[in-house]
Amino acid sequence: MEGWDPTTKSTLTQIPLLTIKAGPRDGATWTQRLKEEYKALITYTTMNKKNDNDWFRISAANPEGTRWTGKCWYVHNLLKYEFDLQFDIPVTYPATAPELELPQLDGKTEKMYRGGKICLTVHFKPLWAKNCPRFGIAHALCLGLAPWLAAEIPVLVDSGMVKHKDDAASSVEV
Repeated sequence: MEGWDPTTKSTLTQIPLLTIKAGPRDGATWTQRLKEEYKALITYTTMNKKNDNDWFRISAANPEGTRWTGKCWYVHNLLKYEFDLQFDIPVTYPATAPELELPQLDGKTEKMYRGGKICLTVHFKPLWAKNCPRFGIAHALCLGLAPWLAAEIPVLVDSGMVKHKDDAASSVEV
């Protein structure tokens, strides 16, 4: 964590590390891993709300916990930009990080590929590999999606690639 800003370091140290190394094919052990995942997500969400930094909602979209969907948002120039968020847990999880997808932004930035998957290879994947199996979904959101949104959304808004929902609605009415 050397060289990290104090806020990121503080946030990360409060998200519980996971202990069970199991993926979707590991039966009962995967169920135990999912329990750890939920605990970490609840801790991270609670912490964000307490710090007035609520920026996502996510839940498992299937009983197996292998498909996740939700919403994430970013506030830029006092306007809230909201996006669908989805991802699948890879069969090689937790050795392989999930590929986070924002389908609405597909094709709008070079830092994205295949159907809206955000590019995390250079910065996040080595960090994930170094911390496997201790990192989970909450860590992927904190260290992968949050910085990506902070870097990309202002640029996409300022360049006109992303419009606020009120702007889009008013241009249709005219």
